[in-house]
Amino acid sequence: MNPAFDRSAENLGSIVRFGHMNVNVPNPFMAQTFYVCALGLTRDPYAQTGIDNMWINVGQSQFHLPTGDATRLRGHTGIVMPDRAGLLKRLEQYAGQFAGTQFDFKAEGDHVAIRCPWGNRFRVYEPSPRFAPIWLGIAYLEFEVPHGVAAGIARFYERMLFAQATLADEGGARVAVVQAGQGQQMRFRESAGEVPAYDGHHIQVYVSRFGETHALLEKAGLISQENTRFLYRFVKITDPDDGRLLYEIEHEVRSMTHPLFLRPQVNRNPAVGQREYQLGIPDDQWNGPPLLQPK
Repeated sequence: MNPAFDRSAENLGSIVRFGHMNVNVPNPFMAQTFYVCALGLTRDPYAQTGIDNMWINVGQSQFHLPTGDATRLRGHTGIVMPDRAGLLKRLEQYAGQFAGTQFDFKAEGDHVAIRCPWGNRFRVYEPSPRFAPIWLGIAYLEFEVPHGVAAGIARFYERMLFAQATLADEGGARVAVVQAGQGQQMRFRESAGEVPAYDGHHIQVYVSRFGETHALLEKAGLISQENTRFLYRFVKITDPDDGRLLYEIEHEVRSMTHPLFLRPQVNRNPAVGQREYQLGIPDDQWNGPPLLQPK
C-alpha cells in the first residue's frame, strides 16, 4: 500500500515564483562593491550591463538596481547562501569601502544581519530544511505593515491573486504569510510603530492565473500600469471585504509565458577566485550542493 501523503502541503497557489526586488541606488559602483564583492552575489553578465541599471543574480531570483535616489524596502530580505564564514570574511574585508554610509553587519544566532550603504536590510541564512529546497536564493521578503492589517492582506492575496496565504502569531505580532513559489514567501508583519511612507520601490512575481487576477484587479480599479501582453502592475493592497487601503507596494506581475520565465541565471562561487581556480572547478555555478572548496 502506498503511504499517505499530505498532498495539500505541495500546493503553491497562483504565485509560482518571486522574480526580483527593485530598489534605486545612488552610486552604481558602490552598489556593485556591496552586492557582488561583499555579499558575494553575481552581476548578470547578459542584461543591464551599463551603469544606469544592474541586475544581481541570487539563485533564480534577482535584485534590480537602477541608478537614482535611494529607495528602501520597509522591512528586510531573507537570503539563503552557503558559507557563512566566507560571507563574514568578505563583509569585514570590504567594510572600509562603505565608510560614512549606513552599512553595518552583525552575526546573529542563525543569520547574519546586514544593512546596505543606503539602509536596505538583509538577513542571510545558511541552507537548512527550514528553507528547502533553496540552496542559494531569496527565501522571503518581510514587510513592516500597520497594526491591524495582516488579516486583510491575507484575504487580498487569497482572493485577488489566488495565492496560498495564512496568518501567524510570531513574537506577539500578527503576520500574513503568502507563498510566493517553492520555498519562497512574502511576509507582512504588523508593526506597533509608524510605517515609513512608500517611496516607489517594487517587487516582481510570476503568476499562473494571470488573466483571472488581472480581471479581478481591473474590476477593483487597482491596475496601475498596462505594460505588455505578459506584464501589468498594481500598487495598492486593499481589503476585499470593504475596499479599505491596507498597504502599498508596486507589484510587477508577469505571466508564465513571459520570455524571462525560467531563464537560466549564472551564479558564481565567490570562494573561487584567481588564486583558487583549478581546471574542472565550475566557477560559474553556485546553485546547489555540494559547495566545492578549492584547495
